[in-house]
Amino acid sequence: MNLIIIGAGIMGTTFAVLAKELAPELDVTILERLGEAGGGNSWAFNNAGTGHEANCELNYTPVDEEVISVEKALKIHAQFNIAKQFWAHLVKTGAIKDPKTFINQTKHCTIVSEASVNELRLRFKEMSAHHFFENMKYSEDFDEIKSWIPFLMEGRSRTEKMAATAIETGTDVNFGALTAQMAEYAVNTLGVKIEYNTHVRRVHKSPSGSWLIETESRGSATQFKADKLFVGAGGGAFPLLKKSHLPFGRRFTGFPVGGRFLKANISREEADQYRAKTYGKAKVGAPPMSVPHLDLRVADGQHYLLFGPFASFKPVLEKGRGFFDYLKAMRFHDIPSMLNVAIEHFPLVKYLVSETFKGEKSMLEELEDFAPGLSKKFQWKAIEAGQRVQIIKDGDLQMGTEVIVSTDKTYGTLLGASPGASVSPEVMLHCVERLLPELAFSDQAKQKIRDIFPEPELETLTTNAARYREVRDAANEILGITAQGAEAKPTTSG
Repeated sequence: MNLIIIGAGIMGTTFAVLAKELAPELDVTILERLGEAGGGNSWAFNNAGTGHEANCELNYTPVDEEVISVEKALKIHAQFNIAKQFWAHLVKTGAIKDPKTFINQTKHCTIVSEASVNELRLRFKEMSAHHFFENMKYSEDFDEIKSWIPFLMEGRSRTEKMAATAIETGTDVNFGALTAQMAEYAVNTLGVKIEYNTHVRRVHKSPSGSWLIETESRGSATQFKADKLFVGAGGGAFPLLKKSHLPFGRRFTGFPVGGRFLKANISREEADQYRAKTYGKAKVGAPPMSVPHLDLRVADGQHYLLFGPFASFKPVLEKGRGFFDYLKAMRFHDIPSMLNVAIEHFPLVKYLVSETFKGEKSMLEELEDFAPGLSKKFQWKAIEAGQRVQIIKDGDLQMGTEVIVSTDKTYGTLLGASPGASVSPEVMLHCVERLLPELAFSDQAKQKIRDIFPEPELETLTTNAARYREVRDAANEILGITAQGAEAKPTTSG
């Protein structure tokens, strides 16, 4: 049996590694539009690299009339801990030599102003009661908050009322570096083939039931044949779904959202002083994707600060592709869905259009509002981030992700964006099980799953505190994540 995967980003590469680990006899080929693995949305500065564990993102714990919901936060936290098990397995097997090449311990903090103090206090009370977040710290004390996140407090008045939470065991993840190392392991050890600079133009079924993938590489047309096809091509998954002629493809279309960050190079000493990712609260009327955050990033041994995101409406499917690619992906039956979203979510559309024309001066003003004095402390430069394509399903805009598998279990795809890369191993494991059930549920594969994922069940991690701590601590030790946040140098208060 042969499997073709479209896209050598974090999703496609994770899928390939898992499929080959569970079924070594499987013939796996990845087709990648770019010249390297992880060069699209997985690349270091095309995403925030937060290692989403629901530690600090307020939009994962919505509040409705003084009642806070933590269910989404619990699920994402559990999914990320399954991801850490997979990455720890890669380190143990030597697929990744040094975990610090892709994952670094970084405090995850949330800070709010006076108007949202009660909300954050309620969030802390509900979350810290669960074993996932039992080590979360909360403070309304200026000096204590400054000791956690000095860059955000140095220019603030001591009389300003605010509140913050912190978790020492958060992470910064370079998904581009992780993807590149997984791809090398997949090729050199597992026997996966990767065809770079190969743009997939069309996918369709042959009379025999196999999938035909029509591609173009350096001006030459090539056709591939697959028994099973998985499309993990980011925004490029939408037009391929349309061209597949699968009936459920009519239910979906894509809503593209661009993004920018402010980036500053900083020294190792300055990184040690801050070493945090700090999320705030989106302005009233702004979408969740606009939540401001100031992140320490580590890439290729260098340290950076990123502030943003600044969203934009950019009608392209992927960074580096043009408007006409997006236009050609549209079908007449998509027009009512797009119009419905434009009407139902007009404030979002208006926000995205206004953000599109925001200049660097306005971006720096927002940074100054979030962290007074910081815009002048470092040299900032606006950079383009990756391109998200959100799901429009049955005319409704959705902000999550969705895995779809055809009824004959020969075609699978991942649509949508957040939380995306952070939960890729858990999502791709279930995708392998759905697309390749004849291989994934063999006795050999079941044992291999247990070897890779000591505890792959979300429910067990969520309900069994002792088992969760055991699995978490084992993975953290391998990945270099310590309960005391040993990497961070202590800072002085006041």
